[in-house]
Amino acid sequence: MEGKELLPHLFRTEYRKMVSVLCSLFGMEHIELAEDIVSDTFLAATESWSARGVPENPAAWLYVVARNKTKNWLKRDNFFHRQLLVDLRLNTPEGEEIEIDLSARNIEDSQLAMIFAVCHPSIPAESQVGLALNLLCGFGAQEIADAYLTSKTVIYKRLSRAKEKLKEAGIKIGQPTLPEMNERLEAVLKTLYLLFSEGYYSTSHNTVLRKELCVEAMRLNYLLAEQPQTDQPAVNALLALMCFHSSRFDARTNDSGELLLYEDQDETRWDRELIGRGEYYLHRSAASLVLTRYHLEAAIAYWHTHKEDSREKWENILGLYNQLLILEYSPMAALNRTFALAKARSKQEAIREAEKLGLTDNYFYYLLLGNLYTHVDDRKALRHYETALKQANTPANTSFMIKHMEQLKRHLNN
Repeated sequence: MEGKELLPHLFRTEYRKMVSVLCSLFGMEHIELAEDIVSDTFLAATESWSARGVPENPAAWLYVVARNKTKNWLKRDNFFHRQLLVDLRLNTPEGEEIEIDLSARNIEDSQLAMIFAVCHPSIPAESQVGLALNLLCGFGAQEIADAYLTSKTVIYKRLSRAKEKLKEAGIKIGQPTLPEMNERLEAVLKTLYLLFSEGYYSTSHNTVLRKELCVEAMRLNYLLAEQPQTDQPAVNALLALMCFHSSRFDARTNDSGELLLYEDQDETRWDRELIGRGEYYLHRSAASLVLTRYHLEAAIAYWHTHKEDSREKWENILGLYNQLLILEYSPMAALNRTFALAKARSKQEAIREAEKLGLTDNYFYYLLLGNLYTHVDDRKALRHYETALKQANTPANTSFMIKHMEQLKRHLNN
């Protein structure tokens, strides 16, 4: 990897690890200090590597510098001499130097502890996702703002309030007890689900950012799946869902970045290795009789990795959507169900069900109606596409709508 690309890559992969370890060492009330030390480490790398070249093991170099900078802080800062250093000494044998443990095992343990701290019940849901992006994934305020299509100022204030809340609540960074894990696991999974969804369904035109959001959600979910205490059915089901969806990520758009409908996707661009992993985690999720929304959504996504347009496939998907809506109703799940209904039964029946939803402020609602009305009533289909075009919020969506409208107009004029 080229020098100009290496540091941003390492910042994304190593920053979050070092911050997690230092937060575990110092306590959540000193997040800013942990972030300052790690930021100083990367600044030192920029200066040193520009002058002397990239070291043989760049990641190890960063860890050594971060460790040394932390030790220097502990020695010279008056606050640490008076308060924090005393607390740290209680856990360090007499005569031994305080250990800054940046081993792979401690990094994993620290990140696991951070996930559960970020998802503490006192933190609002939207702030949990933002904190996860910032503290666990290394995203800056501008990147988070780009993902949420809002301003850097809004995100900065949201992150600051959430960090203050963590301090005020006295939330500790440490291995959560089994009852704490069970209490917060649902919130953790919801945060990871929202993080993944922000990448997969994002209206942002930044494809690289969208992929990275999905990758980070999967990385954190994998961390949960590989820990004995959090290796639970819902965790594996969510990871299966992410694998199945991610397997079709590159096939969802053409070379121009335009959105493609499911039936227009090039199956050869699907990632078969990810599909296989999804099947593995879906099988693991069935280890008990527990059934969650993640199980049902993963099963739906599994059927979507079978391109053949068979009645059995769409009847299975329709049945799964019916179960999902009973278990946990959502308008978007109901909207997606109507597409399966059209495939399993008829477009006319699907149109009736879709129009009952009345999601008039939703781009995908009009997109779906345009698709359902195509070759049933092409003029109505065109009107729905025109409405969707007005709500399209990215160049790719706009281009997609114009293309389908032109095809319909040609069909009407013939």
